[in-house]
Amino acid sequence: MDNIRTAGIVIIGDEVLSSKTVDTNSAFFAKYCFELGVELKRIEIIADDEAEIVEAVTRMSSKYDFVVTSGGIGPTHDDITYPSIAKAFGNDLVYHDTTLERMKKLSTRAINWDQPSDHPEVIARKRMALFPTPSEVVFPSEKLWVPIVIAGGNVHILPGIPRLFTGLLSEYRSHIVDKIDPAMKQTRILVATQMPESAISQFLGDLQKRVDDKGVKIGSYPKGIGMGVMVSLLGRDVPFLESLVPEVEKELDGKRV
Repeated sequence: MDNIRTAGIVIIGDEVLSSKTVDTNSAFFAKYCFELGVELKRIEIIADDEAEIVEAVTRMSSKYDFVVTSGGIGPTHDDITYPSIAKAFGNDLVYHDTTLERMKKLSTRAINWDQPSDHPEVIARKRMALFPTPSEVVFPSEKLWVPIVIAGGNVHILPGIPRLFTGLLSEYRSHIVDKIDPAMKQTRILVATQMPESAISQFLGDLQKRVDDKGVKIGSYPKGIGMGVMVSLLGRDVPFLESLVPEVEKELDGKRV
């Protein structure tokens, strides 16, 4: 993985699609990318289905620089992310010895590793160290046995448990920051107004046309019924963004927040 400019994330899990689990990982990843200066282009939620995973991962890997998957790497029968991604890239599945060693040492869910190797519990636990190979295995946190497995050069396979997902990505920041152009980082300026969207739509549309060539994106977001609108100015040229604020405040009878 060379320079990182774009990203995509695939949330994998029937439990999310069935509303049993609320996805928070994509929101964390969106903020993570914004703070790094990486443009998040796509968020997808898909089922625990091999064909769905293969299609989504293959497509995103070819389109975006930095791809993350969340979920489906546990010990049960429906945790099929590792084998599905191995299939996507034509990889074998091989036990990763270092991960197995860390699992035995650091796992909070202790099991009897002296049981026969064909014991169901041992087999289930070891499945979590059966990775697409070849791949890159990175341990961002010394406190966690779970690694980030990088398949296909840019697909980063992470657990779905939010504590692990956020912890691993936070520690992984130092591994990728040098691959991100600081000039790509965006700034967001917010202006609040009590005017309804219908009253400001013409001005915002005209403003967007004027600033297109500067790479600025204008957005409007209602805060709730009768609570006004938040207008967003998003771009990389901070002095230019600042120059727009007085005009926007005046036209919207608003105030920067």
